[in-house]
Amino acid sequence: MMAYSALQEAMARTAIDSSEMNAVRAFLETNNGIKGLEILRPKDTARAVELFRRDGFVVVADILNDEQTQFLANGCKEVAGEIIALDQARNGNRGSHRYSFGGSSLTRSQLHRPEWQMLLEIAAVDELVSAIFGSRDYSLRSASGDFCLSGATSYQPLHSDVSDWVNATQSRFSSFHDPRGQLTIRDLPCPYVCVNFLPQDVTPLNGPTRQIPGTQHSRVPIPTLDDEPEWMRLSTVCPAPAGAIMIRDVRAWHGGTPNISDKMRAIPNLEFYAPWFREPMVPGIAYADHKQLSERAQFLSRFCVADSSEPLKTGATLWAL
Repeated sequence: MMAYSALQEAMARTAIDSSEMNAVRAFLETNNGIKGLEILRPKDTARAVELFRRDGFVVVADILNDEQTQFLANGCKEVAGEIIALDQARNGNRGSHRYSFGGSSLTRSQLHRPEWQMLLEIAAVDELVSAIFGSRDYSLRSASGDFCLSGATSYQPLHSDVSDWVNATQSRFSSFHDPRGQLTIRDLPCPYVCVNFLPQDVTPLNGPTRQIPGTQHSRVPIPTLDDEPEWMRLSTVCPAPAGAIMIRDVRAWHGGTPNISDKMRAIPNLEFYAPWFREPMVPGIAYADHKQLSERAQFLSRFCVADSSEPLKTGATLWAL
């Protein structure tokens, strides 16, 4: 078996010979993945809330049917094609061969796409998110996610998706600030969740997200890649089936991992604010398109719609505002 230090050294190089890559594959297939990962069913609502509050994330299978899963997969492939056409060197905008769907959109969102609009109409997601927040009066923040291409051989540093407000320049999309300096956003109930949808199976080899359980309230500094222990590097949410979702407390530590499969791995998402929390937002859907959604989906996306007098300019970019 490949020693973990050798794995780190190999994956840091841009070129790995075939024998070394085989050793990397064998190591990850044997060791990658959270041991005892519990994957729930849509009706396991109480258990989903329990695991979410304990670990900062939960996985629920059978949310999308086969037709919905394929529709989403096709949409992700089309959007990814538009993005990578702008990046022949595959430098990515979240690391080499790694991209944000929102960070690559002029609207910071893919809500203008029918595939992401479909996700707003999934009743099981509404039920689970309502249970986590204890209310149906939550709202959509964005429709985004990320993808990594085959050839993404690096680990993304562990990070959190939300932080306290500092000033209008450093933290223009953050809002929480305690002028007394006593509370941070980590001391609060969950301010917003990310629901990642899986349009393909997630395996030990195709870039599974690593998620560090129970870190959503931690004030301990997040370790760097050099300081990150082996168990964290291998704490990945896999295997998980296509059609499943992962609901994340965005404060929990997480990061991308190498995709040494032969296919792209995508995890499109919807992000939802708790009823009591808001941040500055950018419109993601045109007024006319918004009116075509169901009444419930219109309610959820009520803060993401452009004014009826304002056209929504969409398109791919490597770096959104």
